[in-house]
Order: sequence, then C-alpha cells, then structure tokens
Amino acid sequence: MHNSSPSHPSHRPSEQPSAGGKAVLSVSGLTKEYRVYDKPEGLLASVTGLFHRKNRVVEALKGVDLEVGKGEFVAMLGPNGAGKTTFLKLLSGIITPTRGTARVLGHVPWERTDDFRRRFALVMGQRNQLWWDLPAAESFRLHKEIYRIETRAFERTRDELVDLLGVRKLLLQPVRDLSLGERMKLELVAALLHEPEVLFLDEPTIGLDVVAQHALHRFLAHVQAERQMTVILTTHYMKDVAALCQRLVVVTEGSILYDGSLGQIVDRFTSHKIVTLDFDAPPEASRVERFGFPAEIRGPQVILRIDRTRIADALPGILREEGVRDVSVEDVPLEEIVAQLFRSGTSDAAGISAPTGTPR
Repeated sequence: MHNSSPSHPSHRPSEQPSAGGKAVLSVSGLTKEYRVYDKPEGLLASVTGLFHRKNRVVEALKGVDLEVGKGEFVAMLGPNGAGKTTFLKLLSGIITPTRGTARVLGHVPWERTDDFRRRFALVMGQRNQLWWDLPAAESFRLHKEIYRIETRAFERTRDELVDLLGVRKLLLQPVRDLSLGERMKLELVAALLHEPEVLFLDEPTIGLDVVAQHALHRFLAHVQAERQMTVILTTHYMKDVAALCQRLVVVTEGSILYDGSLGQIVDRFTSHKIVTLDFDAPPEASRVERFGFPAEIRGPQVILRIDRTRIADALPGILREEGVRDVSVEDVPLEEIVAQLFRSGTSDAAGISAPTGTPR
C-alpha cells in the first residue's frame, strides 16, 4: 500500500528539523490501544450481549521510544501480533495513537500534510495496491499523475527500477495474471517512482519463494544504498534481517526488547558457541561425553556447545581426538537468539545458555 496522493506538484523543500535533531524518525511514548468486544457463545449469551457488552482493552503498542537516522536500514522483528504493522500504520499516518508523539521528516504523521505524503512510501506485503484488472504500466502512469512527476524524471526512474528487477516484460500484463513474487516486485517499483526519502516495508517477502526473496533483497540493498533512503522493514524472516539490515529492533507484545546491531545481540544474549565436528564414522556416546560439553550426535557429526570463554582452551584437546576430519566454530543462529527473547518476553534475559541435562 502506498501513501495517499498529494494535491500539489512534487518538489523537495528543505527538511524540517525532527524532534530528534538529526533523526529522520523520532518516536516517544507511542501507545496504541484498541477496545474489542468479546462475543460469547450460544444464542442466549448473544442476545444478552446486545444489551450488556463485555469490552476489553488491547494494547497493540506500549510506550515505544525509537529514533532512526538518515540512511539507516532498520529491521523490526517480532512474532505475529507483536505490534509491527500497527507501528508502521502510525508512522505513515493511517491511524492515530492513543498516547505519545512521533515525527517523521519533521512532520506529525497523522496530520497527513501534503509535504509529508510526498516524501514517504508504504508497501504492505499482504495487500495489493496496483489496479487488479489493469497492467502495471497503467498504474505507474496513474502514480505519475497523482504525484505530478515530471515526464523525463518518471521515465528515467521507472526504467531504472524495472531493469533492476527484470520485470519489463510484465508491464503490459494485467496484475491479476501475475504471481505473488511478480506483483511484489511491481509494487516496489510503484512505491519508489516518486523517490521517497523514507520507505516503510511491512513483511514484503511474506509468501515468496527463495528466488523471489533473493531478488528483492538485492534490489532493496542496491536502491537503499544508492538513494540513502531511510528504511523501516517489519518481518519475522531472519533471512530478511541478515541480508539487508545493520540495525535490529526486536518487539513482542507491543514493547521493544532489543535495539542494536546484529553483532551486539549475539554477544549480549549468548553464552556459548556451536562447534561442529565431522568424524570418519558415528562416534559412541561415551566417547563424546569425554569432551565434557553439551553434545548432540547426528551420525558422524557431533555438535558441541562450548562456553565462549573456553573455546581457545577446549579446541586443541578436541582436535587431537582420533577420527576428526573437519571442525567449524559458529555463533548461535540468530533465529535461536530471537526465539529465546520472544519466550522470555524481557530484555533482561541473562542469555541463551547451553542445554542442561547433558554432560559438561
């Protein structure tokens, strides 16, 4: 979905100072609550509910604070219902908050000024905003007229984006005849035609195959670096984060659990590394237990979890073991770290420890 159309010609006025000084996006105490009606089961209960409704308040966001600078590519990672989409809807001005403040490019988003709407774009992976029965080329021309983009600039930008994604042959096909991956590529082209300074992406790779995901990753990385756009990406796919983002914000139940780099999250929330040994033949369990660390045997492969501070001392002895053909040392997968954060529901977790109940 793209932002609403401006009513004046597109131009680039000098950027207003944001609430965070140099921050393109600044959020303080942002809260969004919904009042929902729990419908009881049964005919009698339903009739009673017509006169005595039982409502409850759901907090989609709980006092979120966040600042994002110019040119940052930030991933918001969280399970379904964490508040990611609500956050983007607030920042794009689709909905208003219950409490709190936000400024994007110096504007209050829900005031929906023309200048603000010209300078950002929102793409939602689960919603198609191209005209369903028309070719994408027609939707692009409509976009040109809505934003009053100069013809040469429009054609130059369109051709560049279309060629980067390799979708020129799709421009004249009705959108309804395209695959999900093809539609998403064209959605991104449409969103970037007016050269927004801020791009909000809500799960753009959801439902896409590996090839389509890889193509979008390369495209987004190139365009963001070339234009120095500020990009906020919501996702629950770790591949999106690893391929695109330097900064990770982990959210669950409407609150931020972690905000920092990928490297920092590994250092902060893990206490061990994973050492994988390949043997000539599957080893006996008693032989593996001698290593003194939690271990998992998968045929001729043994996976050890070793305290980060003991790696240098432990590896020489392990490598002297007869029959070891190969060894690799890796950090705990990001998926495992984030899953632990989701389960703990707090940023004060001591870290992900090696499993208990195995020899050390």
